[in-house]
Amino acid sequence: MKAIIPVAGIGTRLRPHTHTQPKALIPIAGKPILAHITESLIDAGILDFVFVIGYLGDKIEHYILTHYPNINAQFVIQTTGKGVGHAIWLARECVKPEEEILIVFGDTIVDADLKEICAKEGNWLGIKKVEDPRLFGVAEVDSSGTIIRVIEKPAIPKSNMALVGVFKIKDSAKLLEELDTNLAKKLKTHGEFTLTDAISQMINLGFTFHSFGVDNWFDCGKKEILLETNSLLLKRLNYDTSQYHFDNTIIIPPVFIGEGCKISNSIIGPNVSVGEHAILNYATLNDSIIGPYAQIEYAILHRSLIGNDAFLKGMSQSLNIGDSTEINFG
Repeated sequence: MKAIIPVAGIGTRLRPHTHTQPKALIPIAGKPILAHITESLIDAGILDFVFVIGYLGDKIEHYILTHYPNINAQFVIQTTGKGVGHAIWLARECVKPEEEILIVFGDTIVDADLKEICAKEGNWLGIKKVEDPRLFGVAEVDSSGTIIRVIEKPAIPKSNMALVGVFKIKDSAKLLEELDTNLAKKLKTHGEFTLTDAISQMINLGFTFHSFGVDNWFDCGKKEILLETNSLLLKRLNYDTSQYHFDNTIIIPPVFIGEGCKISNSIIGPNVSVGEHAILNYATLNDSIIGPYAQIEYAILHRSLIGNDAFLKGMSQSLNIGDSTEINFG
């Protein structure tokens, strides 16, 4: 089994953070999004990886080679954003004939037993019910769980079951063949070569695709979902906050604090992830992600995403307030 992870997207919905680092390396709950994905695949027994990189791809390659030296990692460059179908097609030289593949989108974290999924016979697609399926690839499923149709971001959806970005493909050679056909004929949907179109063609040719559900699915492309995912993973990982000792500081779990941080006179938590070597002084933080080497002083932050090396200094006052006085700094 070989994992293919497309991580070439620019991440426009997460700007300005993605101006200087790829979306897949934005940290949540103590490690980058890509680390959560890669480690879940390693735990499932996968050691062969293909990363399709593009924008700031050198940072992704460096991170993977530095942190996971024991996996077999190959890197393919997608120079222009032509869609996930194009990204998977670019990885074709890395896939042996009849080799099964597991495709996992590089900004997607799911709650699923990937080891069990890899052991299944045939082709399997992850799905989950969503409120607005127009934003996703959509699967129509019969009563037995077999997928009878897939369509990319339909204007009028006939199903509310979204494809979650996890695809276990037994017939990888046929998938790559259909992708090759689409590229040769320049068949696009919404201006991109999609994986959904190739799968749809395989279904029309008689190939069977089964569905599996996931408990949770986080498409980490927006700030709000990043913070929600951070909160959930912090609760699940349940880091031991008794290890943290900082001057005149209160820690309210769940919290993750990276190595080398300098924190004083602060209240941290709940649901806060602080990157390594951050400096916090007179800071009150909850439901936030603070990047490595960030510095925050005299600030109260709620549901905030602070990037690497960022500096924020708020107001510091010394007040002598008399009776019946009202002061509003808002």
